[in-house]
Amino acid sequence: MSTTARDSTKSNIFKSMKDITFDQTISHQCGVTMNDSVEARAIAEYMDQDPKVTVTYNPATIRIDGEGRLIFKMDDISEYLGREMTAEIFEVNTSTHYGRMVRIDDNTVILFGNMDEVFEYI
Repeated sequence: MSTTARDSTKSNIFKSMKDITFDQTISHQCGVTMNDSVEARAIAEYMDQDPKVTVTYNPATIRIDGEGRLIFKMDDISEYLGREMTAEIFEVNTSTHYGRMVRIDDNTVILFGNMDEVFEYI
């Protein structure tokens, strides 16, 4: 941010550590952050059809967040994209994630917000 922009807002978006409080609740949320690309936009647009999914477009990244679990079906995404989407391409486009990511098979990647649900897959 330029000094001109900083001077005009005169605000700081960051909190001091003394002002931050942590509660001890578990959210069961999960999500991915993807580098903005044709594939990532197709994945985000496809996943945004689910009302339980929140998609956030940032200047260089796209966040896909959900409650409980997010299921990414490569064949459905491929159809939406108009070309093949593989689990490997999905993972290359994913810059980070939170929750437990499990690749069930060549077609399905699931993100779990509730870690107890993962046990049936490991």
